[in-house]
Amino acid sequence: MKRIKKDDLVKIIAGGNKGRIAKVLKVDNDKVYLEKVGERVRHVKGNQYSGGQGTKKDIQLPVHISNVALVVDQTKGAEKISKISFAKKDDRKVRIAKLNNKEVK
Repeated sequence: MKRIKKDDLVKIIAGGNKGRIAKVLKVDNDKVYLEKVGERVRHVKGNQYSGGQGTKKDIQLPVHISNVALVVDQTKGAEKISKISFAKKDDRKVRIAKLNNKEVK
């Protein structure tokens, strides 16, 4: 079980986008794809199969999972982040926020 999952709200804690809060679109091993973070335009060279025409293609760049932290308190302007631990509850593994010892949905 991963500490960060799809649709979680995270805060970027390192890098050029430090301080931004975004929703997780996809988690791929140790990479996290965030909404409206890392959007770029890639220029693709044309070839004989595409009629020799070059195009532009929108791509999404990932952020390393170690550079994001889960937001547990979503008060506007004073968001609180927390580390995540795991615990057994009713024979299932759940995520627990270390900040307030509450289960993370």
